[in-house]
Amino acid sequence: MQRPIPVLMYHHVSPKPGLVTVSPENFRAHMAWLAEHGWRSLTAAEFAACLAGAPVPKRAVLITFDDGYLDNWVYAHPVLAEFGLHAVLFLITGWIGEGEVRAHAGQGQPVPDVPDHKGAMAAGRAWQDAADPVPLDGAFLRWSEVHAMRDAGTFEFHSHTHSHTRWDKTIADQDARDRALSDDLAASRATLAARLGNGSAHLCWPQGYYDAAYQRVAQAAGFRHLYTTEAGVARGDTDPARIPRIVVKDKPAGWFASRLRLYGNPLTAALYLGLKGRK
Repeated sequence: MQRPIPVLMYHHVSPKPGLVTVSPENFRAHMAWLAEHGWRSLTAAEFAACLAGAPVPKRAVLITFDDGYLDNWVYAHPVLAEFGLHAVLFLITGWIGEGEVRAHAGQGQPVPDVPDHKGAMAAGRAWQDAADPVPLDGAFLRWSEVHAMRDAGTFEFHSHTHSHTRWDKTIADQDARDRALSDDLAASRATLAARLGNGSAHLCWPQGYYDAAYQRVAQAAGFRHLYTTEAGVARGDTDPARIPRIVVKDKPAGWFASRLRLYGNPLTAALYLGLKGRK
């Protein structure tokens, strides 16, 4: 039986509780557990190679983040640096700001206030509607912080589209919808290439939504690895166009350890996911 690769899905690491948010204390406990138990955090390229048939390292995990919130820099980055771990962050490339690097929690100085999930997404929508980048600055990353995390090796960056728009909800005509999605994805790849020198072949769907047309447009745009919010673990036979992930909850290390032991074992992962699929 093929060795599974749990693909962990985070959004916020923040002291403000809320939707898709893990506290800094619990996030540190999760990362400490991985490091202490010999788990290897893969790069996107290593993960892609495993899906293409390369041997899967023992205790391999892919750590992913969605959207690109300021709290990823303030609270997640210093923890990843502390434990020598690496994560993949899917950026909404049109929502990333400009300016100098702000303080993070590993520097022993006051850090910027970060909004909760509702506040961050409201800022993003307001910015998009008004074409004014100012409201985003306190909610999302700056490119200077993206560069700092990349240079530190804590994060690498891929696409979560340019605008985070659900085109299936916005445009009724299929051809017009396909063109809008294609333009959105092209803008995202072009932005990543211009800012980071990497157009990226990895795409995470906003809100986890996709259909056959979405997949077709994404693949035509150059994306080869498409990440979902569907539950499961990746293996060598996983379809790269439909990569499952595991939602990480705001719970302590004991819960996290039980999930990794479950999903990291070929037999228990297959049995558990089989039972979930029959419910």
